[in-house]
Amino acid sequence: MTPRNYSDEAVVLARRRYSEADRILSVYSKNHGRLFLIAKGVRRPISKKRGHLEVFNQIKFQAVHGRGLDLMTEAEIIDNFSEIRKNLKRVALAYYFMEVIGRTTLEGERHPELYASILEYLRILKTARELKKLRKRFVYESLNILGFWPKGKLLLDPDAKLAEVTERNLFSVRVGKRLLK
Repeated sequence: MTPRNYSDEAVVLARRRYSEADRILSVYSKNHGRLFLIAKGVRRPISKKRGHLEVFNQIKFQAVHGRGLDLMTEAEIIDNFSEIRKNLKRVALAYYFMEVIGRTTLEGERHPELYASILEYLRILKTARELKKLRKRFVYESLNILGFWPKGKLLLDPDAKLAEVTERNLFSVRVGKRLLK
């Protein structure tokens, strides 16, 4: 029998409204892979978890298995990457990273090396100068880890391969490619 409660570290990939005071979070965790969690009451102004659950925050959380989605009971920030949030281009690229991971992984799909890679690229993004090259390297490495492209083989256009894998283009003024050209 699996335990009812669990805890893990994760990066918040996305969030959306769910009912009046709740949110559904998409996170990529170290030990459980991609998860969807309900965070109860976080949209209330007095919620203690509210600031911890921003997109691309690294968090430590506890959750309980539910009938449908799991319920997040505790959340604590490990790193909020505040240096990234001071620059609009860096924020756009961080959101792009989260969208790439969200579109290329499935719920429950575990890749501990992908979790480490996400954190590494977010840390590099704090001080990086060549954002376009960083974006391409991130896409290339993510495709390698997930098995969509063989390691060591040259990939001339990571964006085209990513569009093929996700079956759609992942660029807009808001998230990544166009902003960084």
